[in-house]
Amino acid sequence: MPPPSPNRAAWIPAKHAPFTIADAPMPQPGPTEIVIRAHAVAFNPVDPAIQKLGMVITTYPTVIGCDVAGQITALGTDVVGFAVGDRVLAMLDHAAERSHWGAFQLYCAASAGVTAKLPAGVAFTRGCVLPVALSTAAMAVFSREGLGLKCPRVDEVAAPNGRVVLVWGGSSSVGSCAIQMVRAAGYAVATTCGRHNFEYCRDVGAEWVFDYRSASVVEDIVSALQASGKVFAGAFDAVFAHIGECGEVAHRLGGKKHVATILPGPPTPMVVAEGLLPEGVGHSYCYCTNIKHDKIGPAIWGQWVTPALAKGTLRCKPEPKVVGRGLEAIQEACDRMSEGVSATKLVVEIL
Repeated sequence: MPPPSPNRAAWIPAKHAPFTIADAPMPQPGPTEIVIRAHAVAFNPVDPAIQKLGMVITTYPTVIGCDVAGQITALGTDVVGFAVGDRVLAMLDHAAERSHWGAFQLYCAASAGVTAKLPAGVAFTRGCVLPVALSTAAMAVFSREGLGLKCPRVDEVAAPNGRVVLVWGGSSSVGSCAIQMVRAAGYAVATTCGRHNFEYCRDVGAEWVFDYRSASVVEDIVSALQASGKVFAGAFDAVFAHIGECGEVAHRLGGKKHVATILPGPPTPMVVAEGLLPEGVGHSYCYCTNIKHDKIGPAIWGQWVTPALAKGTLRCKPEPKVVGRGLEAIQEACDRMSEGVSATKLVVEIL
């Protein structure tokens, strides 16, 4: 009988099936990959959608999960700038060609291009809240297919540039990252959220905060930003549900008449419903894993994330809530994620 694998994973054995803890192949890094011993993983809305609804994944059994923080145990032959033992955070692509690519296991493989060193003062349970949200927000606000804003600088927070960006859904994990990065790049930020999260959004950097439930929210945003005298630099719908409202704001304010929004699953052709956006307002869907092939990947992941975390320019927001410890807690965390969270990121420690 072969010896037990040193790796264990929370497998989804079949469509709609609950997680099963079992041995898993030890990842072998490709030339540009890093193997990480996971110490904490975070959860995203797509995780219960995959497990409970059977979305995204077509091959079973499978290991999912996108957000991880841990320590490097092996490096691919072409990887530079990292060493075995480094503390890191990374984004994994569980929709890739390998069925055991995901984060919900003891050891996982990540692309070096979406991995960054985690400063010593940042706990694994905090660092793991960032990767997917950070990548999604960066693609939306900095890539050419998104709003095309200038990336934040490595050395310091940029001086105010007289431009303002609307981030719809600022208390979400993606919105929280967008606000911080846009502010660091020199732009002012207006955002929306529920009233109970107003102070949270101000704390992460929003200058204006509006109640998305208000019947006059679009009028309120337009009036405030017109009065500010700042040039409108575009809108980002961080929750995939308010493209129309963002488009109306962009239409009425002038400036950058473009709305970027998240894509809740792997890249697929999508078309905005006719009449949803005012004439002349552009739109783009942005997906997190595309950052691996975009020039902003090295600018954000390679150059900015680690020093920004060290200086406090980037904070691990939303706050992590540790659901449990060990792979056995993966199912509980996924169940709780399906119920919804507010200004919180669910996390499991992997001991």
